[in-house]
Amino acid sequence: METELQTLVARLSTHRVLPRTDAQVRRALTDDLFYNALNERLAACGLELVEHPYADNVCLRVRRDMEHAVFGGEDAWLSNNVGLKRDQIALLVVLWALLILPKRSRQHERRDAPNTQRQNEMFAVEKPLPTAADIGISVAEATLVADFGDRLGGRTRISIALPMLSRLGFIERRNGRISEGPLLDLALDYSRMAPRVLDGTLSELFGSLAEQAEAPNEPSIEAPGEEDGTLNEEQPPESEDDVQLP
Repeated sequence: METELQTLVARLSTHRVLPRTDAQVRRALTDDLFYNALNERLAACGLELVEHPYADNVCLRVRRDMEHAVFGGEDAWLSNNVGLKRDQIALLVVLWALLILPKRSRQHERRDAPNTQRQNEMFAVEKPLPTAADIGISVAEATLVADFGDRLGGRTRISIALPMLSRLGFIERRNGRISEGPLLDLALDYSRMAPRVLDGTLSELFGSLAEQAEAPNEPSIEAPGEEDGTLNEEQPPESEDDVQLP
């Protein structure tokens, strides 16, 4: 087990992210003894394993109690934004909302599905949660620019940000469409970010889209922020270091 622990920690440190289907990752998530030994080894280095059943991958991060020692300076908090600027982080949050929120909603529906739906099955079994590939949620780059370009610096700024987000593993780009990358569901904490997105700056936008879906025959509702500036109520931070990934 010692060799496997060393190998797994080295692989996580080198590759940054590993799929849950990996043999060593699967053992860490199913073998309590191995999992505890892995956590003890990571904790000794100020790290912890990031995983939850809804994500397709696992990765490492700095432990919360070590953040000040790692990122805190004498007078300022060091940037942990992996080189991303304010508008690029804003684009990352928008993509997270467009890709992760719908995926999580479908995963919750599968988890909370009543048993009556499987009464007709002679040998009912618990079905696995759908993965990002199973759901196939993606966003067209042209649609992203049309909907959010004026708020995120325009087409040029978005065209610069998308390759950076792709190289960092947050998104994947193919044939003009953007899909979830291996780190997108791990870098941003759903329990903290979802309420801020749904009840905060983007609440009216997502609310109007939901109303349109429920009443398709009614006149279309203009996206907020075009005239009344609802999406611009929260002013951006004064400096790039003020924006921190959760």
